[in-house]
Amino acid sequence: MSTGFEGKVVLVTGAGRGQGRSHAVAFAERGADVVICDRCADSEALDYPLASEADLAQTEKMITALGRRCLRATVNTADRNAMEALVQRADSAFGGIDIAVANAGVVGMSPIDAYPAALWEEVIASNLTGVFNTLAAVAPGMIARRYGRIITTSSMLGRTGGATMTAYSASKWGVIGMTKSVALELAPHNITVNAIAPGNVATPMVMNDAMYRKFRPDLEQPSWDDVAPVLAGKIHVLPIAAIESDQVSRIVLFLAADASAHMTGLVIPIDAGAAANNSA
Repeated sequence: MSTGFEGKVVLVTGAGRGQGRSHAVAFAERGADVVICDRCADSEALDYPLASEADLAQTEKMITALGRRCLRATVNTADRNAMEALVQRADSAFGGIDIAVANAGVVGMSPIDAYPAALWEEVIASNLTGVFNTLAAVAPGMIARRYGRIITTSSMLGRTGGATMTAYSASKWGVIGMTKSVALELAPHNITVNAIAPGNVATPMVMNDAMYRKFRPDLEQPSWDDVAPVLAGKIHVLPIAAIESDQVSRIVLFLAADASAHMTGLVIPIDAGAAANNSA
Protein backbone atom coordinates (compact mmCIF):
# COMPACT_ATOMS: atom_id res chain seq x y z
CA MET A 1 0.00 0.00 0.00
CA SER A 2 1.48 3.32 -1.06
CA THR A 3 2.17 5.95 1.55
CA GLY A 4 3.15 8.54 -1.03
CA PHE A 5 1.05 11.56 -1.92
CA GLU A 6 1.86 12.03 -5.60
CA GLY A 7 -1.01 13.76 -7.35
CA LYS A 8 -2.52 15.01 -4.10
CA VAL A 9 -3.04 18.64 -3.08
CA VAL A 10 -2.66 19.48 0.59
CA LEU A 11 -3.76 22.60 2.44
CA VAL A 12 -1.85 23.42 5.65
CA THR A 13 -2.88 26.40 7.76
CA GLY A 14 -0.44 28.08 10.12
CA ALA A 15 2.40 26.93 7.87
CA GLY A 16 4.78 29.81 8.52
CA ARG A 17 6.79 27.85 11.06
CA GLY A 18 6.59 25.12 13.69
CA GLN A 19 4.25 22.19 13.20
CA GLY A 20 2.60 23.72 10.14
CA ARG A 21 5.89 24.08 8.29
CA SER A 22 6.88 20.55 9.27
CA HIS A 23 3.60 19.11 7.97
CA ALA A 24 3.76 21.06 4.71
CA VAL A 25 7.33 20.03 3.94
CA ALA A 26 6.65 16.40 4.91
CA PHE A 27 3.82 16.20 2.36
CA ALA A 28 5.98 17.84 -0.30
CA GLU A 29 8.77 15.35 0.38
CA ARG A 30 6.27 12.61 -0.42
CA GLY A 31 5.11 14.10 -3.70
CA ALA A 32 2.20 16.39 -2.85
CA ASP A 33 1.60 19.93 -4.06
CA VAL A 34 0.93 22.19 -1.11
CA VAL A 35 -1.23 25.21 -0.34
CA ILE A 36 0.11 27.11 2.65
CA CYS A 37 -1.24 30.04 4.61
CA ASP A 38 -0.52 31.99 7.77
CA ARG A 39 -1.75 35.28 9.18
CA CYS A 40 1.80 36.72 9.17
CA ALA A 41 0.99 39.35 11.78
CA ASP A 42 1.37 39.65 15.54
CA SER A 43 -1.58 40.04 17.89
CA GLU A 44 -1.78 42.67 20.61
CA ALA A 45 -3.59 40.13 22.78
CA LEU A 46 -0.63 37.73 22.77
CA ASP A 47 2.71 38.17 24.50
CA TYR A 48 4.86 36.33 21.99
CA PRO A 49 5.57 36.96 18.28
CA LEU A 50 3.73 35.06 15.57
CA ALA A 51 5.05 33.90 12.20
CA SER A 52 6.08 36.54 9.67
CA GLU A 53 5.83 36.94 5.92
CA ALA A 54 9.49 35.90 5.75
CA ASP A 55 8.70 32.73 7.68
CA LEU A 56 5.92 31.76 5.29
CA ALA A 57 8.12 32.56 2.30
CA GLN A 58 10.78 30.26 3.72
CA THR A 59 8.26 27.43 3.96
CA GLU A 60 7.36 28.00 0.32
CA LYS A 61 11.05 27.94 -0.62
CA MET A 62 11.51 24.61 1.16
CA ILE A 63 8.55 23.11 -0.71
CA THR A 64 9.54 24.34 -4.17
CA ALA A 65 13.13 23.19 -3.58
CA LEU A 66 11.67 19.69 -3.49
CA GLY A 67 10.22 20.17 -6.97
CA ARG A 68 6.65 20.56 -5.78
CA ARG A 69 4.17 23.31 -6.59
CA CYS A 70 3.21 25.66 -3.80
CA LEU A 71 0.47 28.25 -3.44
CA ARG A 72 1.28 30.72 -0.64
CA ALA A 73 -1.21 33.13 0.91
CA THR A 74 -1.35 35.49 3.86
CA VAL A 75 -4.69 34.60 5.42
CA ASN A 76 -6.17 34.74 8.90
CA THR A 77 -8.18 31.54 9.29
CA ALA A 78 -10.65 33.41 11.52
CA ASP A 79 -11.81 35.18 8.33
CA ARG A 80 -14.19 32.77 6.61
CA ASN A 81 -14.43 34.76 3.40
CA ALA A 82 -10.66 34.78 3.11
CA MET A 83 -10.46 31.03 3.67
CA GLU A 84 -13.12 30.36 1.07
CA ALA A 85 -11.28 32.61 -1.39
CA LEU A 86 -8.04 30.70 -0.75
CA VAL A 87 -9.74 27.38 -1.43
CA GLN A 88 -11.17 28.78 -4.66
CA ARG A 89 -7.66 29.87 -5.70
CA ALA A 90 -6.36 26.40 -4.93
CA ASP A 91 -9.16 24.82 -6.95
CA SER A 92 -8.29 27.00 -9.93
CA ALA A 93 -4.54 26.46 -9.64
CA PHE A 94 -4.36 22.79 -8.68
CA GLY A 95 -7.78 21.30 -9.33
CA GLY A 96 -8.99 20.92 -5.76
CA ILE A 97 -7.79 20.18 -2.23
CA ASP A 98 -7.57 16.50 -1.30
CA ILE A 99 -6.13 16.84 2.21
CA ALA A 100 -6.60 19.67 4.71
CA VAL A 101 -4.56 20.11 7.88
CA ALA A 102 -6.20 22.69 10.15
CA ASN A 103 -3.10 23.48 12.16
CA ALA A 104 -3.16 27.24 12.81
CA GLY A 105 -3.46 28.20 16.47
CA VAL A 106 -2.20 30.34 19.32
CA VAL A 107 -1.81 30.04 23.08
CA GLY A 108 -2.55 32.44 25.92
CA MET A 109 -2.39 32.10 29.69
CA SER A 110 -4.03 34.16 32.42
CA PRO A 111 -5.74 33.64 35.78
CA ILE A 112 -9.52 33.59 35.34
CA ASP A 113 -10.07 36.54 37.70
CA ALA A 114 -7.94 38.72 35.44
CA TYR A 115 -8.57 37.10 32.06
CA PRO A 116 -8.59 39.78 29.34
CA ALA A 117 -11.55 39.69 26.98
CA ALA A 118 -9.20 40.32 24.07
CA LEU A 119 -7.16 37.22 24.93
CA TRP A 120 -10.27 35.04 25.08
CA GLU A 121 -11.48 36.38 21.73
CA GLU A 122 -8.07 35.91 20.08
CA VAL A 123 -7.62 32.32 21.23
CA ILE A 124 -11.16 31.24 20.37
CA ALA A 125 -11.00 32.96 16.97
CA SER A 126 -7.69 31.36 16.03
CA ASN A 127 -8.06 27.92 17.57
CA LEU A 128 -11.76 27.17 17.15
CA THR A 129 -13.38 29.51 14.63
CA GLY A 130 -10.34 29.19 12.35
CA VAL A 131 -10.63 25.41 12.33
CA PHE A 132 -14.37 25.64 11.61
CA ASN A 133 -13.74 28.04 8.72
CA THR A 134 -11.10 25.73 7.26
CA LEU A 135 -13.38 22.70 7.39
CA ALA A 136 -16.34 24.64 6.01
CA ALA A 137 -14.22 25.95 3.13
CA VAL A 138 -12.79 22.60 2.00
CA ALA A 139 -15.86 20.42 2.58
CA PRO A 140 -17.88 21.35 -0.55
CA GLY A 141 -15.08 20.41 -2.93
CA MET A 142 -14.31 17.19 -1.10
CA ILE A 143 -18.00 16.24 -1.13
CA ALA A 144 -18.20 16.93 -4.87
CA ARG A 145 -15.13 14.77 -5.53
CA ARG A 146 -16.19 12.14 -2.97
CA TYR A 147 -12.77 12.10 -1.39
CA GLY A 148 -11.02 13.92 1.40
CA ARG A 149 -8.76 13.66 4.40
CA ILE A 150 -9.08 16.29 7.12
CA ILE A 151 -6.78 16.50 10.13
CA THR A 152 -7.45 19.01 12.88
CA THR A 153 -5.05 20.05 15.63
CA SER A 154 -6.36 19.80 19.15
CA SER A 155 -4.03 19.38 22.14
CA MET A 156 -3.46 17.29 25.22
CA LEU A 157 -5.38 20.16 26.87
CA GLY A 158 -8.31 19.31 24.63
CA ARG A 159 -8.76 16.22 26.78
CA THR A 160 -8.08 17.63 30.25
CA GLY A 161 -8.00 20.98 32.02
CA GLY A 162 -5.12 23.37 32.54
CA ALA A 163 -4.88 26.10 35.18
CA THR A 164 -4.69 29.58 33.58
CA MET A 165 -5.37 27.94 30.18
CA THR A 166 -9.12 28.59 30.08
CA ALA A 167 -9.51 29.78 26.49
CA TYR A 168 -6.86 27.45 25.10
CA SER A 169 -8.33 24.37 26.74
CA ALA A 170 -11.90 25.39 25.83
CA SER A 171 -10.89 25.89 22.20
CA LYS A 172 -9.08 22.57 21.97
CA TRP A 173 -11.95 20.65 23.58
CA GLY A 174 -14.14 22.38 21.01
CA VAL A 175 -11.94 21.17 18.17
CA ILE A 176 -12.49 17.59 19.29
CA GLY A 177 -16.27 18.01 19.37
CA MET A 178 -16.16 19.65 15.97
CA THR A 179 -13.97 16.91 14.54
CA LYS A 180 -16.26 14.13 15.70
CA SER A 181 -19.38 15.95 14.48
CA VAL A 182 -17.97 16.67 11.03
CA ALA A 183 -16.63 13.11 10.79
CA LEU A 184 -20.19 11.82 11.15
CA GLU A 185 -21.46 14.27 8.57
CA LEU A 186 -18.81 13.63 5.93
CA ALA A 187 -18.38 9.87 6.29
CA PRO A 188 -21.02 9.08 3.61
CA HIS A 189 -18.89 11.07 1.15
CA ASN A 190 -15.71 9.01 1.73
CA ILE A 191 -14.12 11.82 3.74
CA THR A 192 -12.31 11.12 6.99
CA VAL A 193 -11.91 13.69 9.76
CA ASN A 194 -9.52 13.04 12.64
CA ALA A 195 -7.81 15.11 15.31
CA ILE A 196 -4.30 15.00 16.72
CA ALA A 197 -3.70 15.99 20.32
CA PRO A 198 -0.03 16.94 20.73
CA GLY A 199 1.71 17.62 24.00
CA ASN A 200 4.29 20.38 24.26
CA VAL A 201 6.02 20.67 20.90
CA ALA A 202 9.39 22.33 20.34
CA THR A 203 8.06 25.33 18.40
CA PRO A 204 8.15 29.10 18.98
CA MET A 205 4.66 28.89 20.53
CA VAL A 206 6.16 26.99 23.46
CA MET A 207 9.78 28.09 23.34
CA ASN A 208 9.61 31.83 23.99
CA ASP A 209 10.50 34.15 26.87
CA ALA A 210 6.89 34.91 27.82
CA MET A 211 6.10 31.22 28.19
CA TYR A 212 9.26 30.62 30.20
CA ARG A 213 8.26 33.33 32.67
CA LYS A 214 4.80 31.79 33.11
CA PHE A 215 6.22 28.36 33.89
CA ARG A 216 8.98 29.71 36.13
CA PRO A 217 7.66 32.89 37.80
CA ASP A 218 10.18 32.34 40.57
CA LEU A 219 13.02 33.34 38.24
CA GLU A 220 13.70 36.80 36.85
CA GLN A 221 14.95 35.65 33.43
CA PRO A 222 14.20 31.95 33.03
CA SER A 223 15.53 30.04 30.03
CA TRP A 224 14.51 26.83 28.30
CA ASP A 225 16.89 24.94 30.56
CA ASP A 226 14.91 26.21 33.57
CA VAL A 227 11.55 25.28 32.07
CA ALA A 228 12.37 21.91 30.51
CA PRO A 229 12.43 19.94 33.80
CA VAL A 230 8.99 21.33 34.70
CA LEU A 231 7.47 20.27 31.38
CA ALA A 232 9.09 16.84 31.47
CA GLY A 233 8.23 16.12 35.08
CA LYS A 234 4.75 17.59 35.55
CA ILE A 235 3.05 17.42 32.17
CA HIS A 236 4.53 14.64 30.04
CA VAL A 237 4.77 11.15 31.49
CA LEU A 238 7.82 10.20 29.48
CA PRO A 239 10.89 12.24 30.50
CA ILE A 240 10.62 14.51 27.46
CA ALA A 241 10.22 18.27 27.76
CA ALA A 242 9.09 18.87 24.18
CA ILE A 243 8.20 16.72 21.21
CA GLU A 244 9.78 17.55 17.86
CA SER A 245 7.48 18.75 15.07
CA ASP A 246 8.48 15.95 12.72
CA GLN A 247 7.22 13.41 15.23
CA VAL A 248 3.80 15.03 15.02
CA SER A 249 4.03 15.15 11.23
CA ARG A 250 4.42 11.37 11.07
CA ILE A 251 0.96 10.95 12.59
CA VAL A 252 -0.53 13.62 10.31
CA LEU A 253 0.88 11.74 7.32
CA PHE A 254 -0.61 8.48 8.57
CA LEU A 255 -4.06 10.02 9.02
CA ALA A 256 -3.90 11.38 5.47
CA ALA A 257 -2.69 8.11 3.91
CA ASP A 258 -4.56 5.14 2.47
CA ALA A 259 -3.51 3.10 5.50
CA SER A 260 -6.00 5.03 7.68
CA ALA A 261 -8.89 4.98 5.20
CA HIS A 262 -11.23 3.34 7.73
CA MET A 263 -10.35 5.63 10.63
CA THR A 264 -12.50 8.69 11.26
CA GLY A 265 -13.72 10.70 14.24
CA LEU A 266 -10.65 9.76 16.27
CA VAL A 267 -8.35 11.75 18.54
CA ILE A 268 -4.73 10.60 18.37
CA PRO A 269 -2.57 11.72 21.31
CA ILE A 270 1.06 12.58 20.59
CA ASP A 271 1.87 13.72 24.08
CA ALA A 272 4.70 11.68 25.61
CA GLY A 273 2.20 9.69 27.64
CA ALA A 274 0.16 12.53 29.12
CA ALA A 275 -3.01 10.79 27.90
CA ALA A 276 -2.31 7.98 30.36
CA ASN A 277 -3.69 10.32 33.03
CA ASN A 278 -7.05 10.66 31.24
CA SER A 279 -10.02 8.63 32.41
CA ALA A 280 -10.39 6.88 29.05
